Order: sequence, then structure tokens, then C-alpha cells
Amino acid sequence: MSSKSSHRSDRQMPSSSASTSRNANGHPPVRSKVSPAKRSAVTNARASSSKADDEEPGRVRVAVRLRPRNAEDLLSDSDFADCVELQPEMKRLKLRKNNWNSDSYKFDEVFTESASQKRVYEVVAKPVVESVLNGYNGTVMAYGQTGTGKTYTVGRLGKEGTSERGIMVRALEDIISNTSPAFDVVEISYLQLYLESIQDLLAPEKNNIPIVEDPKTGGVSLPGATVIKIRDLDHFQHLLQIGETNRHAANTKMNTESSRSHAILMVFVQRPAQGKVENELSSQESECGSDLASGNGVPTLLKSKLLIVDLAGSERIDKSGSNGHLLEEAKFINLSLTSLGKCINALAEKSPHIPTRDSKLTRLLRDSFGGSSRTSLIITIGPSARHHAETASTIMFGQRAMKVVNMVKLKEEVDYESFCRKLENQVDYHTAEIEKLQKLRDDDKKEMEKKLTDCQNSFAEAEKTITARSDLLKDENTLLESEIRSLLEELKLQKERNDLMSATVAHLEMSLNQCKIEGQKEIDELRMKLQEMYQLHEKTVNEFQSLRTENEELLSEKIEGQKEIDELRMKSQEICLLHQKTVDEFQCMRTENEKLLSEKVTLSEELHMARQKLYAEEQQRQYLEAELVKSKKFVPDNDIDFEEKKPYMEENKGRATFGQRHKSSQSQETIYGQRTTITKICEEVGLQKILDLLRSEDLDVQIQALKVVANLAAEDLNQEKIVEEGGLDALLMLVGSSQNTTIQRVASGAIANLAMSETNQGLIMKKGGGRLLADVASRTDDPQTLRMVAGAFANLCGNERLHAMLKEDGSIKALMGMVKSGNSDVIAQVARGMANFSKCESRRIIEGQRKGRSLLIVEGVLTWLISNSTNCPPSTRRHIELALCHLAQNEDNAQDFISTGALKELICISNESSREDIRNLAKKTLKLSPTFQAKLQKV
Repeated sequence: MSSKSSHRSDRQMPSSSASTSRNANGHPPVRSKVSPAKRSAVTNARASSSKADDEEPGRVRVAVRLRPRNAEDLLSDSDFADCVELQPEMKRLKLRKNNWNSDSYKFDEVFTESASQKRVYEVVAKPVVESVLNGYNGTVMAYGQTGTGKTYTVGRLGKEGTSERGIMVRALEDIISNTSPAFDVVEISYLQLYLESIQDLLAPEKNNIPIVEDPKTGGVSLPGATVIKIRDLDHFQHLLQIGETNRHAANTKMNTESSRSHAILMVFVQRPAQGKVENELSSQESECGSDLASGNGVPTLLKSKLLIVDLAGSERIDKSGSNGHLLEEAKFINLSLTSLGKCINALAEKSPHIPTRDSKLTRLLRDSFGGSSRTSLIITIGPSARHHAETASTIMFGQRAMKVVNMVKLKEEVDYESFCRKLENQVDYHTAEIEKLQKLRDDDKKEMEKKLTDCQNSFAEAEKTITARSDLLKDENTLLESEIRSLLEELKLQKERNDLMSATVAHLEMSLNQCKIEGQKEIDELRMKLQEMYQLHEKTVNEFQSLRTENEELLSEKIEGQKEIDELRMKSQEICLLHQKTVDEFQCMRTENEKLLSEKVTLSEELHMARQKLYAEEQQRQYLEAELVKSKKFVPDNDIDFEEKKPYMEENKGRATFGQRHKSSQSQETIYGQRTTITKICEEVGLQKILDLLRSEDLDVQIQALKVVANLAAEDLNQEKIVEEGGLDALLMLVGSSQNTTIQRVASGAIANLAMSETNQGLIMKKGGGRLLADVASRTDDPQTLRMVAGAFANLCGNERLHAMLKEDGSIKALMGMVKSGNSDVIAQVARGMANFSKCESRRIIEGQRKGRSLLIVEGVLTWLISNSTNCPPSTRRHIELALCHLAQNEDNAQDFISTGALKELICISNESSREDIRNLAKKTLKLSPTFQAKLQKV
């Protein structure tokens, strides 16, 4: 976190909700008186305080915490006023010398007796812890008189609850949550300074550990101390428990568990300078070369140390009553504290010599005061005037410590180990890259060899194919040559025939020449005839050619015509099919159109009817709102109540309702008249209309409707109708979603009334009503709302089948948490719920349906019942007495009754209870319990 956020947390004021009716020791708190005339100066005081913090960031911060009065203070100082008056708004403290004279002191923070452990940690220690996480040394130290709460503030383990944890546990919790186990290291050492000897609380056999100082840096180290690496918060708490067991403590007049040694918790934090964990693999891939080239890749470490010191209390021998060995311990404690005071005086006065070597404590805290550490000091004081001198000394110690200014320095070192690891990672990365490239080359070589083998195989196959093709061509060539030879022979024979024909023609020509003359005339005649025949033949041939051409054209035209006829026939068939399909679709569309027209007419009619109905409902709603406005006169804001379920047969005879308002002016006749008016309105308007108004956007209308429903739910006859009409769901929805206090209060009261029915109880739990009511109890401070919620839980506790669900939903814890309100009506409802719960549980145990400890005892209710059994009104006391009697009937609870002192309370009830039936029940329980009888016989 940044320094701004830490300063902001320093300025937080304790909230009003943090105040409780009793302090951690069980005594009423001492109220701090704040002058009204000085409250206007709060803003200026805060502004000046924050300005001073900015001007001196290394100054020691000092806070003061006032311990509440204990039993001894109340007994001894009952007639005297406190010697201390706190002004937390002004961050001032007044120390009274007498009734008319006092001194005022200003501190960095002033904690009242009601300040929580969490607030003390956030203001005093958290800024130091944040500085340690950022690489600076830090110290948190508690100083004060013995018995003023130093160990409670610093070393409280918080076994009773996380809210009681001290600074040590909370500091380690923050450190662990802000560090990474993979990259950061968190280690601790736990020591005590006892009789000027440093002892290891985690290894008691290590005694008299030496202190080694570095002459160069001035740092202090303890080479023999045990250093343990922390895994998680549970591990640290276990180690802290071991150390607290080994720490020296004794019983004195001032404190029953007085620490006799100074406890020092050392926390060592080592983390990268960046303050966050980076992905090393991604950085290797992206910056493997750039880091080495630029020279900026050298990592650094932040090594810081946190000291949490719980000093032993200063004491006066005459008041503590120490003697013998205790006196020797007190001398060494006062000696070391005196040396620490001298060092702080010297630092405050800026003396050239600081006597840090006078004590081992000052040597260990050398860096905390006047060194490079950021230091926060919390001084604890008591309110009693009997210890005025010790209180004044403690205050002056804090005033002098505020003048000490440290030189805060960042503890940063070069992380050579991480740098070497980073270089090794880069070498591994480059080696892997080279191996990867080599593997790629080998893969490419294998692939090329494979391709070469494939090419050679393909060449061989091609050669075989070409050879086969060549043989085939040779065979074909041979065949062609033989054919050519045969053709040549045929040509030769043809030539011989032509020669023979030529000889024949020559012979015929000679014969023709001889006959030429004789047959010249005949030839001429024949030539004439032959020409005529030739002309006729040509004409005939031409006519035949024309006829042949016409025939071919007719044949082609016939073929084309046949094709066109086929195409036309197919198109005609397609057109017929398409026509039929179109006709069918047209018929379907006509049918659908007619159907849509009819639906349109129907919808128009329905829309008209819906508009009329909506208009009528709007008029009805306006009428209901007017009636609700009128009903305000009959239903005032404060008459919404819930009725009590009757868990006891004889106890509640003559009582019909629970939680009636304590107003003398309101009589039963008025209540009856109001409910009669509301019932009449419900009959006229209708329950469903009223439930619909619960969803109205008008908040006033919604509240009035909710009040009507709550009053209706008070009558048994109306409860079933409300649940059937959805009223329970609407009430649960309002409880879970609304932030309005009135709605939460009235809705919770309505649910409490519905919870009178056993059937409704199961529905409420199944629908999550228990969780919703518990959430309302945790979010509100309104006592009336808490009373309604407690009443609902009390009615639900009367159903034994719902006990497990009540525990799982956190209803029992919520019921106990409402006790903190301090309202008597709320506490009465809580007591009634406990009585209902314990009675049902004891009945199941008697019937043999359940075994084991009571769920109420597991939740820690027994302690509350004991503490409130005598200091409460008679009605509440009656419920508490019944709860104790019923819980005692379970034999498995007997040991808890004996260990907590509840058995004594049960005996008192059997003798002193105001009701005879409760006294008889207590006597019967004591008589039937073997464990109680055995314990009473021993006594």
C-alpha cells in the first residue's frame, strides 16, 4: 500500500457501533468526557496533525491507550473520579493533579477504553507493517505500568475470536497476505530479555545469546537465535503459543499474570524490489538478450526487519509486593527501562552521546530510536488516581519519545543469487533454442533425403515406363515397315497392270485409227447421242443431288423438330406441376389469411377488453390508495406488532399476544377497533389487491399496505389466506431487498406473526427466511426492528424440526448478536427464543430422538445465560431460568454446567426463583442427574 493510504488509516476515528456495554474484562467502561466547546476544533486538529506527519516522516509516532476500570479500581476508587480525561477528537489527554488543576498532553492518537483491537492495530502498527513490506525496517513497542494491558494489546492470540487478536497476529496476517510463498521469504525469531540475559522462546535451551554489532552498518544481529520460516498464519500462531508458554510470568499484587521479561518478536521479510511476482518464463522469451546487452537486468532484494516489543511493566516494590526472586526480577526490569528512558531523553535533547550500551535492551533497540527504522510506540495507562505518579511517568516517557526523529532508509541489496539463476535460465533457454534449431536441421535433412529417395524411385519408374514405351514403339515401327513393304508390292503390281493396260490401249488406238475412218460418221452420231445422254445424265444427277440435299435437310429438320417437341413436352409438364403447386399455395395462403383475419378480430376484441380491465384496475388502485390514506387514522405508525407463539402451557395462560406497546393510553378496545376496521377494509378491497400494493412504487403507499398485512397476520384466520395469495413471498422479498428501516421493521413483524403457525414456520425456513432475517439483524441498529426479528426467531425456535436449519443459516448466532443492542425488549425476545429452543431440544432428548451436547452450548449461549440470570427484568429472568433448567436435563451438558459455574446458578434457581413451577423443575433436574448428584455429594 502507498503511504497515502496509511496516513488515511491513521486519521480514522472509532465508529459509534464499536462501543459495547462491557469491556473485555467484563466491567463497565469508563466514559471519556469530551468538552463540547472544543469539538469545533476537530477539523483544525486533524489538519495540523496530518501536516506534522508530512513534515517529519521519520518521527516516532506515539499513541496512548486507556485501560478500562477493573474490579480493584471499582472497589478502591468508588468515591474518587478518574485522574485521566481523554479528548480523542483533539488527540489530547488531561492528567488531573487535583479537582481544580490538570495538565494537557497531545499525542499522535488517543484510544479510549472501548477502542477495538483492530482499530489500535490499523492506527499504530499497520503503517509500520506497510513500510516493512516496502523495504524499510520497522518497530512497534508497548510501554506502560504493569497491569495496564500491554500484553493484551501486543501479544493477544485471539483464541476467543478474531476480534481479540493483538498486534503480533494481525501484523503477520497482513505480511503473509501481501507476500508470495514462491518468491518472498518471511522468517521470525521470538526472544525474551530476562535478568539481562537474552533467551530463545522457541528453543528454551538456548540461553544467554550474544549480541553482535556490525561496525560498518551499525546493525544488530543475534547469531545464536532460532530463525523459522513461516508457512501460514496457523503455523505462526502455533509458534507464538509455544513462545508465550516459555515466557516468564508471575502473580503480583498489581497483576495476576505479570510479565517478568521483555518479549521481542523479530520478523524478517525478503522480497524482490519490484514488489510483485513476474512470470520468469515469459521474461526469458521476451528479454533474454536485451537484459544482458543493456546491463539493467541485475535484480535487487528488499530485506527489511520488523520488531514487535512487549516490554515488561514498570512497578514500585511497595505496591507490587515483590520479594525474593520477584524482587530481583523487578530490579532488572526497572534497570533496563531506566536505560531506555535515558537513551530517549538523550535523543530528544539531541545530546552528542547516546548511552545505548548501558543495557542489552537499548542495544537491541538501537535502530528503533535514532536509527533508520520507522517506529510506533503505544503507551498504556490506567484510570485510577492511586497510580497517578506511574501514569504521569508513562505520559512523560511518551512525550519525550515523540521528539525522537529517525532517518528512515530503504534496505535494498543486489540479489546475486537471483541474478545468477536468471543467467542460468537464459543459458538454458539459448541451449534449448540451439538444440531446437539442430533438431530442425536434422528434420530438414531427413526430409530432403526422403524426397531424394522418392525422386530416385520416381526416376526408376519413369525409366521403366520409357523403356516399355520404346519397346512398344519398336514393335509398332516393325509392323508399319511390314505394311509399307506390302503397299510397295501392291504398287508394283498396280504398275505392271497399268503397263499392260497401256499396251492394250495402244493396240486399241491402232485398231481405232483403222476403224476411225469407217466409223467416223457413226462416231459423230454416237457422239451426238452421247452428248445428249451426258446432258441428260448431268441433269438427272443434278436433280438427284438436289433431291438428296432436300432429303437431308428434311431429316435434320425432323430430328430438330422432334427434340423441340420433347423439350416442349417436358416444359409443359413442368408448367403443369408448377401451376398445381401455385394453386395449392394460393389455397393455403387464402386459408392462412382468413385465419389471420379472424385472429386479428379476436386480438382486437381481447385488447379492447384488456384496456377496459386495466382502466377498471387503475380506478380500483386509486380507490385503494385513497382508502389506505384514510386508514392511516386507524393504523398509526407505532401499532404494528407481532404475536407471541405460546411455547409454555401454564406460563402463558391468559396472554393472547406478545410485544404489546408500553403505552398506558392504548386500551384493548382501541386495538380491537383498529383490527376490526382493517378487516373491514380487507373484505371490501380484497386481500390480493392489498398484496399487489406491496409492489407499489409509492413508498408511502407501500408502507401503509405493509402495515395492513402485518395487522391481518396477527389473526390466525388470515394467516393461511395471506400465504396462499403469495403474501409470504412478498414479505421475504421486501426484507431481502428494501433498505428502508420502516419496511424492514414492519415486514419482520408480519413474518413474526406468520411464524406462529407450525406450517408457516417450515415455509419461512425453506424460502430462506432465516438467512434474510439474520442479514437484517446484522445490518440494522434500530431496536424496534431488532425486536421484531428476535420475536420471529423466538417463534421459529419453538419448532424442533427447524433447529438444524436455524444453526446452518446462522440464525442462532444472529439471535445472540442482537444482545449487543442493550435494549431490554430485544433481550427479552432473545431469552424467550433460548427458552423455546432448549425446551424442544430437551423434549427430544427425553424421548430418545437426540443425543449429544446442546446446539446452544456449542454456540456459546450458556455463558450469556449465566451472566444475565440475575441482572435483568423478571420476565426476561423467567425465560433464562427455564432455558437453564431445560439445558440441564441433557446429561451430555452436565460437564459444561460444572465447568462454567452454571450448576451453582441452577441451585440458586431451585431455591430463589420467583415462580414455584420453575423452582420445582430445577429441583427435579438436580435430583435426576447422576453427574450433578455426584458433584453435590463431593461438595
